[in-house]
Amino acid sequence: MNLFTRIRIELYRHLKELSWQGLLLFLGAYLAVSWLLLWSAGESDLIGQDFFYWMVVTASTVGYGDLSPSTQTGRWLTTLFIIPVGLSLFAVTVGRVAAFSAQQWRKGIMGLKQLQLNEHILVIGWNGKRTPQLLKLLMLEASQHRGRDLCLCVTDEIENPMPGQISFVRASAYNDDQEMDRACIANASSIVIDTPQDDQTLTCALYAWQRNPNAQIIAYFRDESIGELLKHHCPSVECTPSVSVEMMAKATMDPGSTRLHQQLLNADDGMTQYSVTYPESEPVMTIEQLYTPLKQLYKATLLGVHHSGADYPQLNPDLTTKLHPGTRIYYMAERRIQDIDWARLRQHPAESVVE
Repeated sequence: MNLFTRIRIELYRHLKELSWQGLLLFLGAYLAVSWLLLWSAGESDLIGQDFFYWMVVTASTVGYGDLSPSTQTGRWLTTLFIIPVGLSLFAVTVGRVAAFSAQQWRKGIMGLKQLQLNEHILVIGWNGKRTPQLLKLLMLEASQHRGRDLCLCVTDEIENPMPGQISFVRASAYNDDQEMDRACIANASSIVIDTPQDDQTLTCALYAWQRNPNAQIIAYFRDESIGELLKHHCPSVECTPSVSVEMMAKATMDPGSTRLHQQLLNADDGMTQYSVTYPESEPVMTIEQLYTPLKQLYKATLLGVHHSGADYPQLNPDLTTKLHPGTRIYYMAERRIQDIDWARLRQHPAESVVE
């Protein structure tokens, strides 16, 4: 092994042990010393505006040949200092950047990164059969409704099931402040909780309500009594029970009901159920003023309304029912209606035909 090779190996070994700050300091010192040496050698063409370009090309041994030392001293400096030291620095810097990028990508896949999310949808819990479909439907809904980010938080030892499409956090516990801060739970606009056990869902829902009481929180329970217990302490939490038995009974008496409900809940195909809040700035109006114009102007069918303070929505409301500001309106349409013109709905004559 010749002397230059040995020096380069030793230099590279020491550079690998440098911190980022030390490496940047070393790079700055290398450029400064190189400029001074070239200046002392009289290489005026190399220390001008093309100095950095020439250093990178030369130190990386690409060597285009458009610029080169013109003096004998400059050639010796390039051979003995600029290329050996620069090559080691170039290799270490590129390796560090590549390793850092790979590490950050891997941390994202494994759910170990600190996220920076706001007004996002946070899904807590993992069920191998149900959660992927839930995420798919939420992505479709989010793309039609303000384009909100979607984040999945789990305690299971899995990787991001949809890398590049959703954010992912793997936590040690659903009630650990530091772990849940990585999922930005306090900034979420909607929190969906679906864990394998009802008691775990209850604990998680209580924690989520404590950390973010203004968020829309939906919790799935297999035992409805636990959901009722949660509603007693956290009235704003929406508890979703299993409706499989009810669906079977309905399909038995009314054939096709299962497919009807599936289509209403499917955000990807056919008519789907959506909702919108009647703005606070609008005057009181009746269902009659809304029902027919909504169908004629937007090809949507009103299903029900949820008045402020009511426990449950009112389905198929009477035409004389008054619609107050803040009321939630549920409708069925091919896609979500963006920017409803409420004044036009009120003024639209009910006997008009669709244009």
